[in-house]
Amino acid sequence: MHSSPLLADLNAAQLEAVAAPPGHYLILAGAGSGKTRVLTHRLAWLVAEQGLWPHSILAVTFTNKAAAQMRSRVESLLEQPSQGLWIGTFHGLANRLLRLHHDEAGLPREFQVLDADDQQRLVRRTIREANLDDKRFEPRFGTWLINAWKDDGLRPDQIDAGRDPHGQHWIDIYRAYQQACQRGGLVDFGELLLRSYELLAEHPALLAHYQRRFAHLLVDEFQDTNKIQYQWLKRLAGDSGQLFAVGDDDQSIYSWRGAQVANMQHFREDFAEVKIIRLEQNYRSTEIILQAANHLIAHNGDRLGKDLWTEHKGGEPIQLYAAYNENDEARYVIGRIEQWRSHGERLDQSAILYRSNALSRVLEQALVEAKIPYRIYGGLRFFERAEIKDTLAWLRLLNNPDDDPAFERALAQPPRGVGEKSLEKLRAMARERGVSLMRVAADPALRANLTGKPRSGLTEFVAIIDELREGVSERVLAEQVEAVLEHSGLRAAVAALEPREAEARGENLNELIAMANSYRVPEEDEAMGELAAFLTQASLDAGDSQAAKHADAVQLMTLHSAKGLEFPLVFIVGMEEGLFPNQRAMEEGPQQLEEERRLAYVGMTRAEKQLVLSYAESRRWRGGAAYNAPSRFIRELPGRCVSEVRPKVQLTRPSAFGAASSSKPLNTSPVKLGGNVRHPRFGEGVIVQAYGQGDHARVQVNFDDHGMKELVLAFSKLEFL
Repeated sequence: MHSSPLLADLNAAQLEAVAAPPGHYLILAGAGSGKTRVLTHRLAWLVAEQGLWPHSILAVTFTNKAAAQMRSRVESLLEQPSQGLWIGTFHGLANRLLRLHHDEAGLPREFQVLDADDQQRLVRRTIREANLDDKRFEPRFGTWLINAWKDDGLRPDQIDAGRDPHGQHWIDIYRAYQQACQRGGLVDFGELLLRSYELLAEHPALLAHYQRRFAHLLVDEFQDTNKIQYQWLKRLAGDSGQLFAVGDDDQSIYSWRGAQVANMQHFREDFAEVKIIRLEQNYRSTEIILQAANHLIAHNGDRLGKDLWTEHKGGEPIQLYAAYNENDEARYVIGRIEQWRSHGERLDQSAILYRSNALSRVLEQALVEAKIPYRIYGGLRFFERAEIKDTLAWLRLLNNPDDDPAFERALAQPPRGVGEKSLEKLRAMARERGVSLMRVAADPALRANLTGKPRSGLTEFVAIIDELREGVSERVLAEQVEAVLEHSGLRAAVAALEPREAEARGENLNELIAMANSYRVPEEDEAMGELAAFLTQASLDAGDSQAAKHADAVQLMTLHSAKGLEFPLVFIVGMEEGLFPNQRAMEEGPQQLEEERRLAYVGMTRAEKQLVLSYAESRRWRGGAAYNAPSRFIRELPGRCVSEVRPKVQLTRPSAFGAASSSKPLNTSPVKLGGNVRHPRFGEGVIVQAYGQGDHARVQVNFDDHGMKELVLAFSKLEFL
């Protein structure tokens, strides 16, 4: 029987883990089960109760914030400073090793660690020095590729490009980049881990010293380790070190960063007699939410297996809303948030989660219109995103050639070799003549003041603007946006980024097209033309600042950003096949689909009291209208845990749980469920029901300001938007 005060407030499974005898342990820590508590108490237990020398413990996690939190908690538990403890991130501890042994690692004493921006600049310089086109060899993609190779423990000589000359060029770029780093005494983040791993491999005496020293290795978020991180831990542990790994295979959602959930299985195979301890008691969510989450994740194979439970029985059913379109979905979410606030709850206790950043645009617009403050957690608002600002700059320049700020941004993205010195020459000529930059650039005689790449880049830019301006009045707004993306090179530049970033930014561009597609010029702006009105609206939307960091505001974020957070009220929107799970995962096969399911599991277990899921029957997506089926993750939830907010008004397709409507569809071509309409008296709304034929045809419309109305179609004076 343990009597230590360190164990006083632990449940049975936590106590078993914290006070475990010597050995290797894999602690399967479910969502909300107190994993940080176990890790810090284990460390304190080893020092205070087992008499271990603090220098013999190495504790590693993934973020500086988590490392600082761990150190603070350990100091509080031990009631003494923790200077002797090696607590830090993988990169921080690797940096510490390299600083102590820089000579053996082949580095200068004061080697400089490159941040992400400096690394990308060096990659760009390396590409240019190799006389390669940085449009075909995009520096951001190159940076991602080099980091991915380092995460896999690969040097240039260990990579085989086969017969792919393009791939061989990238290997040569990696080699030249690494030589430049070595000459300058520079180390990027990937290099910290790889170089420290090589340091230990190449110096057996040094390795033996640290293997003797670190008798205990404690690892947080073990499911997120990549190949080099796991190999680094394995090498440090050797035959004598005891590894205490805390993680959750059901929350492994970062394969795109190189994380390998398989490391949890490798641990069991590579180390002798690894014991698994499951932390399954959840202190966050209601019983119903946990039952649904358990049922969902059980559809994944090759799990180590666990079932979350709580002493707090019952709870509200998960609510499922079947929206007609994305605007209806946003209206419903806003209505629920207003209801939440009216009951005296804080806005910052609610969160809206989505699979793709692009889904935030409609939600942001609805929140602004409802005057509800919000914050984008860990990201940018839609109109602050670089690719959106770049596209709008091109559109602004088409609309007004004398817009100098738009000219400078459009000229810079994608880059055309017109640097700051050349731009300053243009500015000087414009000031001297009292004209705009575009007028200077459009004059061949004035362009002649530039030479080489700047002049050819500027000539190309002017030609593209002229081409876009031809026939612009004949194109509808969405076609103008499409034309800008294609002819400017913005679309191609985004596509050349590393795959995940290319996908996210591409979806944002498609959302801008969808916004243009559904845009209607307000009556008060009809005199200025469609493009000008659209740009005015975009500027107004961009001018609405999000709430300050600590203000009471609704939290918007991607599902990936939500990991580790919790909220009493959680919405997960856009639960449709092709969005969540996303199309790429559906095409790539079972492993990616399982990661998408884990992501859904993570999102659901963020909710403490209320969880609301929603999907839309139709959605403006990728520049057009999409009619996707409800997500398979909805179908995989137990019906007893889910309550449909209202019967789904759908005449031809079944609901998420199999119910179908037998209503006779309305045979009137402009009418479709979920369609947006405008009424001279009631304003804008959404068609929610339609029935009858000919002169007897009726529609039910949910108006924004006047609620539900039933109208005879022949006399309604409805305008179909």
